Amino acid sequence: MDFFEAQALAKKRSGRLVVLFVLALLGTIASLYAAAVLISDLAGVEADHPWWRPELLAFVSLGTLLVCGIASLTRWQALRAGGPAVAEMVGGRRVQPHTTDLRERSLLNIVEEMSLASGVPVPAVYILPDEPGINAFAAGYSPGDAAVAVTDGALARLSRDELQGVIAHEFSHILNGDMRLNTRLSALVFGILALSVIGRVLLRSMGRARLYGGGRRSGKNSGAGALAILVLIGLALLVIGYIGHLFGRLIQAAVSRQREYLADAAAVQFTRNPPGLGDALKKVGGSAIGGVLHNAHANEISHFCFVQNFGSSLFGAFATHPPLEQRIRAIEPAWNGRYLESRLPVAPPPPPAAPVGAGQQGRPPPIPGLEKILPGVPPIVQVIAAADILGSAGQIQPSAVAAERRFLAALPDSIRDATHDVSQVDALCFALCLPGGDKNAPPPAPLLELIGSRSDSATARRAASLRAALAEVPHDHHLSLLHLAAPALRQLDEGSSARLLDTLDALIRADGQVSVREFALQRIVSRTLGLASNPRDAIHVLAPAQVAPELSLALSAAARIEATDDAAARQAFSRAAMEFNGLQPPLAYRAEGASTWDELDEALEHLAHTPAPFRKRILGAFATALTANARLSADEADLLRAFAAALDCPLPPLLPVSPTAPA
Repeated sequence: MDFFEAQALAKKRSGRLVVLFVLALLGTIASLYAAAVLISDLAGVEADHPWWRPELLAFVSLGTLLVCGIASLTRWQALRAGGPAVAEMVGGRRVQPHTTDLRERSLLNIVEEMSLASGVPVPAVYILPDEPGINAFAAGYSPGDAAVAVTDGALARLSRDELQGVIAHEFSHILNGDMRLNTRLSALVFGILALSVIGRVLLRSMGRARLYGGGRRSGKNSGAGALAILVLIGLALLVIGYIGHLFGRLIQAAVSRQREYLADAAAVQFTRNPPGLGDALKKVGGSAIGGVLHNAHANEISHFCFVQNFGSSLFGAFATHPPLEQRIRAIEPAWNGRYLESRLPVAPPPPPAAPVGAGQQGRPPPIPGLEKILPGVPPIVQVIAAADILGSAGQIQPSAVAAERRFLAALPDSIRDATHDVSQVDALCFALCLPGGDKNAPPPAPLLELIGSRSDSATARRAASLRAALAEVPHDHHLSLLHLAAPALRQLDEGSSARLLDTLDALIRADGQVSVREFALQRIVSRTLGLASNPRDAIHVLAPAQVAPELSLALSAAARIEATDDAAARQAFSRAAMEFNGLQPPLAYRAEGASTWDELDEALEHLAHTPAPFRKRILGAFATALTANARLSADEADLLRAFAAALDCPLPPLLPVSPTAPA
């Protein structure tokens, strides 16, 4: 199952989930209506028919839908603000990139390695400081606004391999669309619970009214009767709302249990190290506290977590996770049934390969897959197929994780600092835009003056210094640095974000032309900043027929990148457009000069609003157009990255770029 299939499956499950919750809501309305009929009879309200009262049914239905709808939307709005909002709701503390704590440093390294290997922006990383249990969760609405949180107990009790297995499990949730499903689950369950909350508030209010007014004798029974009716209403809301909430929790738990098995399997596939994840689960079982969380909001995120964060009852009917024994045996069929002891303190994990500021002595060997940029290695002629590129989307290979570990260890300190520092991340973006070449040659003075005039002179000097350091970073990884810098970019305020985009646009257009690399850079930065300011910028969905003109424009641009002439470009476009035979209106080739980069950027914004299965076809068509000659140039790889970023599709950092033909 590839990235898009996983996303589509999660969306399909969301649809079924909504149907189940609608049935639960209808049952709640029916129960409340029956209670309302009984209460009205007790109140002496006359009716023509004992059980059929249309006005009362309409009132109960409208009131229930209104209360549940407002509560669900309120909770959804809070949760869909992004993963950091969820982590902070349960007391999470953001891990600072320059932390000197070895365990936190190791956690950051693991998250960054897996992010770069999968091609997703690095999520925000949080610690739950007052939680001794072994647990973790990933939250957010899309890979671009995710957060990963780990308990203090997990950091203290798990080895690096075990922690990597846990993080791999959470990354599978990110890549499989489970975070969005979990957000909807929480919102729908909370909506039904709101009825019970209103009932509890009403009962408390009546209790206070009885306490303060009980000593007065008015001689009338009307007040007491009205108070009794209100108490009955509150009791009905409390009981029926809670029963509806329980049914919602049953649905929530059933869906969550299925996804946990998939996440475990994916984590083993990502790490190729079953004992890592298996031993982490064994330590949960061997701990007296397990994965229990003590935060008041922990119950609301139970289905987000790595293991269940509360004690289940009713024979596990409300359990959000499968039993530990079943999960461990699915990973290690020959398990002897013994858990691992988990005591504090344990030995700290080994220090990271290259902490920030540690210098660049003793660099690791070259990164596999980058041999083409190293001198003395003959180029390998490779036939590139679009299906191979598409199949790598959303996948994490252990070799890629190891390669990214070595890449991060070899990264110059100044570049690593800039990716993590909110005050330097804009200078890094500008440095990526400055002309490269000789590290000792200063960037053009007019460009530095432009940066200084729109930001400040210190930013311009920093950009020039970072430009020199970038000469030591493999060119293939330049755009990957933006994924590494995603947490810092997301923390920019609105004014700083606007200034960054404005300055970046001015730099790109300073020479009167826009290169493919510059377009890709601007596209990725603007997408990251857009998700930070409005994580849910794709609420509405466009039908395929609504984006035919934009798709024609984008495919035409892809077909022309390396085409030798117009005929070759048209042929590449035709091959790609075959994926959309029958689409109305049909796709039509756009000749060179008929569109601009700005129009392409706007077209990609529209294409991002299409359903996941159609976006898979779009990315496959892009890859077909770009590899029409069975090669993938550096410019084509950059453009494919820009397309993938626009469609919220992760691509691995090392695409199979063909070697440059000798002159």
